[in-house]
Amino acid sequence: MENKELDHIALTLCTKSTLKQDIFKNTVDQFQEMKKVAQKVVEQIKGRVCMKDDRIVIDFTEKSKYEFHITLAGDILVFNLHSNVFKFDENHSIWKTPYLREDENRGYTGIINIYNFLADSFRFNRINDSGYLVGRVFINSENHFIAEGKRKMGFLYTEFEKLFFDENYMEDIIENIMIHVLDFDLYAPLYEHVSEVSVHQIKTTGDSIQLKTGKRMGFQFGTDSKIT
Repeated sequence: MENKELDHIALTLCTKSTLKQDIFKNTVDQFQEMKKVAQKVVEQIKGRVCMKDDRIVIDFTEKSKYEFHITLAGDILVFNLHSNVFKFDENHSIWKTPYLREDENRGYTGIINIYNFLADSFRFNRINDSGYLVGRVFINSENHFIAEGKRKMGFLYTEFEKLFFDENYMEDIIENIMIHVLDFDLYAPLYEHVSEVSVHQIKTTGDSIQLKTGKRMGFQFGTDSKIT
């Protein structure tokens, strides 16, 4: 292998790989701040709810450095930091903005995924239950971000060059996700979708209640490489 090829490999490692390391570190740091904001929001809601009905469970749980949960009565929101760094799809309109035309490295981001599960799915260990992606936050090395999701999450956080991921936006995103999740109830599945059940499911029902259950959100996301 010629020296110029070795030089190219070394340069790529010293630029792109270093950039990705910086982005991931920044995303981890911001995720830790988001935990603090989430805990504060939960405590504020808990104070308003518990005095009216102490049966309603409102809770914050730190699962790991890269994951935390918020329990809202019958729902659980799972906030998960992805371990990889991604680049926006080359056909995405964001590349037409002056912000990214000036520096394409700004198009590399870390991702925080937010999922909605039924609280009983965890309580009864229903491992086959479905959760739904309700939002994603993309953060670059300069701490600029955009988000995608349903309702407000789909149009409030789209100006990448103007949005800086700080405590105010963290709180705003968490509260909007909560509102969206609480607006959707658990629907009874269509008869034909539950008309067949295995012996294993019935035999393991008991206390764990293994019959698959999911909260129908009425929308789906595309592939991870596309942001709408």
